[in-house]
Amino acid sequence: MNILFFLTPKQDVAFIYDDFSLRQTLEKMEHHRYSSIPILNRKGEYVGTITEGDLLWGIKNAYDLSVVQAEEMPVMSLPRKRDNQPVRVDTTMDELITASMQQNFVPVIDDKNSFIGIIKRKDIIQYCYDRYKKENPAKNKRKNVFASVGI
Repeated sequence: MNILFFLTPKQDVAFIYDDFSLRQTLEKMEHHRYSSIPILNRKGEYVGTITEGDLLWGIKNAYDLSVVQAEEMPVMSLPRKRDNQPVRVDTTMDELITASMQQNFVPVIDDKNSFIGIIKRKDIIQYCYDRYKKENPAKNKRKNVFASVGI
């Protein structure tokens, strides 16, 4: 199976640029209600991932951070615990599933390292669940019988 089947394209993904301020990052994450967000450079290459935890620890360690300071603080000055590892478009399903077990989304890059989108873990799980249901119809019928009697 081609992993592009799961791709949420770049134009449908909220991301930040590596020259964004802390305040811009916080506002974008709040607006989209993301707990983590991809970071791109202005060439469109994937740079890393920043999480709410990274922001929280960065703010804590800056002590008396004000809104004005947040406008001045580059988001890339904050230490990040880890970055979501990207995959290329020719990645196998096994490699994709392995990557998704470690992170809630998997960034996808092309052969020029340009960010082209993400694959959400929930989309992979949904695909696997749908295949399981399709390949095991007898088990699904039994499950539905139990559900109909409240078990």
